[in-house]
Amino acid sequence: MKPHLVIKTISSFNLPYVPFWGDVALGKSKANSSFSTNVEELFKEYNLGYVVTSEYPKKYELWSEDEIQAELNRFYRFVLFEEITIPTSLINRLELLPEIETVQLGGIASTQLPELNMALGKKESYRYDTVRKSIGLDKVSKDTLGDPSVIVAVLDTGIQLKHPELQHCLLPGYDFVDIISGANEFIGDFLGYDTDPDDEVGHGTHVAGIIGAKGIHMSPGVVPHCKILPVRVLGAMKRGDDRVGAGLIDNINSGIKWAVDQGAQVINMSLGIVHEGGGLPHEEVVKYARDKGVTIVAATGNSGLNAMYYPSALPHVIGVGALDKEMTGAAAFSTFGDQVDFVAPGTDIFSTHIDGKYAFSSGTSHSTPFVTGAIALLKSYAKQKGKSLNDQQVKYILKHSSDKLGKSFKDLKVGYGMLNLEDALQLVKYKLNIN
Repeated sequence: MKPHLVIKTISSFNLPYVPFWGDVALGKSKANSSFSTNVEELFKEYNLGYVVTSEYPKKYELWSEDEIQAELNRFYRFVLFEEITIPTSLINRLELLPEIETVQLGGIASTQLPELNMALGKKESYRYDTVRKSIGLDKVSKDTLGDPSVIVAVLDTGIQLKHPELQHCLLPGYDFVDIISGANEFIGDFLGYDTDPDDEVGHGTHVAGIIGAKGIHMSPGVVPHCKILPVRVLGAMKRGDDRVGAGLIDNINSGIKWAVDQGAQVINMSLGIVHEGGGLPHEEVVKYARDKGVTIVAATGNSGLNAMYYPSALPHVIGVGALDKEMTGAAAFSTFGDQVDFVAPGTDIFSTHIDGKYAFSSGTSHSTPFVTGAIALLKSYAKQKGKSLNDQQVKYILKHSSDKLGKSFKDLKVGYGMLNLEDALQLVKYKLNIN
């Protein structure tokens, strides 16, 4: 994606038809530069050519009431023809126009990819077995292994689609990574906006294994009978000696919207960015997910500092920190603050890797899918008993069943405490009157 601006118009401004940027990228639709006279004249003054696209895809032919309520119909993406730095003065002057509410410069969000230590043999899953027992997964697995009707979306670097541990549970996914500006910094597939969400670096595959691995050469995932929707929103790039996952913030938003519209009940986002500039990242599309009853679970970050990473810091999102190796408190690397809701195992976690392999990794990226899987498990159990659990009920269950590790009801480092699946399932049985 070339340099672009995301413009939100006032509610009374409306264009009859603007194609979604993804359809334009695939050649399914043709974009034009028709907008308001004020905007067209301003771009002409700066001698900048552009095309106008819709920031979000419609679920149906026309915007639905839910989409309009979340104001997604008011966001447009202006993609420039040239590889230039967009002048700040242009942004400032656009914001003064009566038909425009906000203007955001499209940027790349990045998140550190924890190093994965390759497993040498098939007997190295002992650590994962200990982890399973620490959160009560070995006991609740006797009640349910998940339900195929419960869909978990994994927004990440993709998932290795042919991994033997994951083939059974994967649904057709999508790849929202589409980078042109700064593409020389990326490795692997960075022009991949298409229907192939395959993983090239292993991060998303490792996350997916924690949720849904079949259990061939590792302990089964939290919900091996649930379905996983792979949504690739991060490419891989080198930053000095570090490797980071990176993608356009706006394309991550599109990935969230698409996952919701595909029927995902739970979304795992083992990623996050520190907020910079105006407006909160992902705010409007997270509101859309909330209104559709979708639970979003996100990593709080690996800085070890008191810092706010998004989307975990947004009110609707469940923020997950990582436990230390002894599982007695937060890991030293786990970012803390008000956004931490729960902690889960996140140190030396054994799971799937690319090329059909396995690896150990540490980080809040890997504690997050334990909570995501727990939510899918509770929803599955309720469904199998002819009941249902909504987003608010799930949050209540987790909040009141977690093992308290801090001195207060909610602690800055460990939130409401350590995930306890056995107690969570017992509380579900009590609240739903299941014998």
